[in-house]
Amino acid sequence: MNSTKRRKANLWRGLIAIGIIVFMVMAIGIFLYDKDKDVIYGEAEATEYRVSGKLPGRIEEYYFEEGDQVKKGDTLVFINSPEIQAKLAQAQAAKKAASAQNAKAHAGARKEQIAGALALYQKAQVGVDITKKSFDRVQSLYEKNVVPQQKRDEVEAQYKAALATADAAKTQYDMAVNGAQREDIMAAQALVERAEGAVSEVTSYLDEINLVSPVDGEVTERFPKVGELIGSGSPIMSIVDLKDIWFTFNVREDQLKDMTVGTEIEVQVPALGDKTYKAKVTFMKAMMSYATWRATKHTAKFDAKTFEVKARPVKEIPNLRPGMTVLIVNK
Repeated sequence: MNSTKRRKANLWRGLIAIGIIVFMVMAIGIFLYDKDKDVIYGEAEATEYRVSGKLPGRIEEYYFEEGDQVKKGDTLVFINSPEIQAKLAQAQAAKKAASAQNAKAHAGARKEQIAGALALYQKAQVGVDITKKSFDRVQSLYEKNVVPQQKRDEVEAQYKAALATADAAKTQYDMAVNGAQREDIMAAQALVERAEGAVSEVTSYLDEINLVSPVDGEVTERFPKVGELIGSGSPIMSIVDLKDIWFTFNVREDQLKDMTVGTEIEVQVPALGDKTYKAKVTFMKAMMSYATWRATKHTAKFDAKTFEVKARPVKEIPNLRPGMTVLIVNK
């Protein structure tokens, strides 16, 4: 009898102990769940600029390393582009030739001028022959899928330009032989203006061989290495503006009760210690529901969407950097 009572007593004690343990686990779980639910995490972000050039070429030299501070207008990189130098020389030569033809039209052709015009025409014809051969070779390779269409189009453009130059030279030669008329003089002047425009265009591209910083900031990344070839518009460097920094949070709508555009929130940056900072909400937008849907309760009474919330520090926060974790402490 006593043994039976002891067994029953031990059984009750075990059940009570198990009940206490289950209750404690549930209480701790509820406490931790509520605590995690109330903490909203985010990330610091800043405006980033991609520096790129219009010209294809080779990276000749960098003037700043990753992590260096730069000022707006500082020269960042030098791009070596022999093609532009060659085009400038061609444009300047075309300008000189056009100027000479214009002077001849005004002064009247002499025997030496006729000979000069003939020489220019013959030179242009040689250029046509050379570019025609180049185009025929590239066209053959293009038909065999050896070279890309862009290369073929470039060579075709050079060939057509050579034809145009030869036609212009032939016209000038005919003018020298027949004598300049009023229309010829106007045409010669137009050629000069055209050549001047070509020189101005190529000269403008020369500014693109030295790329400058568009803003005060910090160099965060350099993409190609020195000596590597780059294409037109290829990103070369990345600069971040540390003065234009904000916080981004993904917040469920049931946590937006006291958070609207214009309100101030209190945030903490763990990387900077326990100190808290003020930030003002500047932007709120519902995110795509297929990626952020969540039921607020297990019974799924309604679907809670997630909002992207942006806030900017009210005052500058020393040593704050993009990528640092931020949490809202007053929610």
